[in-house]
Amino acid sequence: MRWTIKPNPDNHKVNELARQLAIDKDLAKLLVLRNIENYKQAKHYFRPSLNDLHNPFLMKDMDIAIEHIEKAINNKENILIYGDYDVDGTTAVSLVYSYLFTSYKNVATYIPDRYDEGYGISYKGIDFASDNDFSLIIALDCGIKAIDKVAYAKSKNIDFIICDHHRPGKKLPNAIAVLDPKREDCNYPYDELCGCGIGFKLIQGLAEKRKQNFDKIIPYLDLVATAIAADIVPITGENRVLAYFGLQVINTIPRTGIKALIQNIKKDQLNITDVVFTIAPRINAAGRIKHGIHAVTLLTETDFEIAQKYASEIEQFNLNRKELDKQITKEALQQIVENNEEKDYTSVVFDKNWHKGVIGIVASRLIENYYRPTLVFTKSGDKLAASARSIKGFDVYNAIQECGEFIEQFGGHKYAAGLTLKPENYVKFKEKFEEVVKKSIPKELLTPEITVDTEIYLTNITPKFHRIIKQFGPFGPQNMKPVFLATGLRDNGFGKKIGKEGEHLKLSIISGADQKTYNAIGFGLGEKYDLISNGNSFKAVFTIEENHWNGITSLQLNIKDIKAEN
Repeated sequence: MRWTIKPNPDNHKVNELARQLAIDKDLAKLLVLRNIENYKQAKHYFRPSLNDLHNPFLMKDMDIAIEHIEKAINNKENILIYGDYDVDGTTAVSLVYSYLFTSYKNVATYIPDRYDEGYGISYKGIDFASDNDFSLIIALDCGIKAIDKVAYAKSKNIDFIICDHHRPGKKLPNAIAVLDPKREDCNYPYDELCGCGIGFKLIQGLAEKRKQNFDKIIPYLDLVATAIAADIVPITGENRVLAYFGLQVINTIPRTGIKALIQNIKKDQLNITDVVFTIAPRINAAGRIKHGIHAVTLLTETDFEIAQKYASEIEQFNLNRKELDKQITKEALQQIVENNEEKDYTSVVFDKNWHKGVIGIVASRLIENYYRPTLVFTKSGDKLAASARSIKGFDVYNAIQECGEFIEQFGGHKYAAGLTLKPENYVKFKEKFEEVVKKSIPKELLTPEITVDTEIYLTNITPKFHRIIKQFGPFGPQNMKPVFLATGLRDNGFGKKIGKEGEHLKLSIISGADQKTYNAIGFGLGEKYDLISNGNSFKAVFTIEENHWNGITSLQLNIKDIKAEN
């Protein structure tokens, strides 16, 4: 692994901030590295406020969208809430539907079938709307490139309001309103909202227009926090405020469906990582294994007993998903070896029998083994469909775009994308993608990077220090949990390999002349045991975490990598 230590910030700024906040220099340095340089910025950071949310009407077309929805309601039109089948899409649909349904009953939901219809707006979905007398479709987390589909809907007298966060193409669909902060002509102050975040801005606009107190829409923030966590958007600015208060809702008054999902998690307070690894995969599993509408049904249910039944079904979907992704990952790795592609700049694999619902997860698993831009293809109707995943610092969206001559449909963002192509173009696409990446990727990006915030003495890691670090959360892209470097470390002789195959390390570390021991765990670092044995001196990069054991809470170092002392 590459260790990249962030450049030291301006020392004067660090000292001044430490003085203003009455904190030690290590903490002040971490804050300045996050562009927090004075008391006012620190107050915004440590005490997020709902007053920091932007006016929804700053978003292009928001006023048009609100006016049209109210007009449709006054005319007693049927409204269809349409969204993608992943976490962001299903939470967005659940949010807008449940808000509207509290005061208006002529509203329904639609999630496309991943296998029959594919990603985004489908002709089948529009036909469903037409057959059932829907005259307005509100599309969430999709639609920004659905020019032909929106035109088709218009021919059937169906209006569209699009709420999306993906990059627009050169032309926008001819919808009543297009809400997307990534529009070039949109001056909304924050353009990193997820699809559910755009949905929340829509109901915020509706609530303002209806002169409702903001408290009325706070309960919907559990869905927004879940989508922010799952969609891996930056946890900065408005996203950080939404995630912060959304976690409070999850931990105090979660909606019935989320309560049913988390009832077996034996933890007092869930953090963003818990949402990523417990709530999100289960919601996603519905669309991967069965149908995304199961997730919406759960998230909009108000009867706890019924919600428990839905949650147990989704739990089974998730268990099936785990088995599938394990098996397909094994087959994909085997394919890379058999084709002698271990030294390629990309991983592009295909099998017609692979389950379309898990190929995105498999792409991420392959990156854990071969760290490079990856696409996993399977058969979808008469075409091939792929999920793409990238590595830190490389824009896979742009690389795929350069292979556009071989692609039928395509969408996504810098680190994840989806596409379809004709079977006869698979080999040509694979060769061109390898060529594009080889030509454009800096060689160092092909080695996984750990970004280190600062070097620290272990003696400075105190309960008070950690209490303040915890307040840096919620953590996520562009506001990651601080990573520290410590040198001159030794194991006290009790370090050992743990796990079924000795794949992890458990250490008791001594630092320099300090004879105090520091507990540490290194997941997946069992192979580095020789570096820490026999009193060898080593250096490590790590985060600081709480370890809960037998009712006792203590601090431990979660080691990300170890190297011999030079």
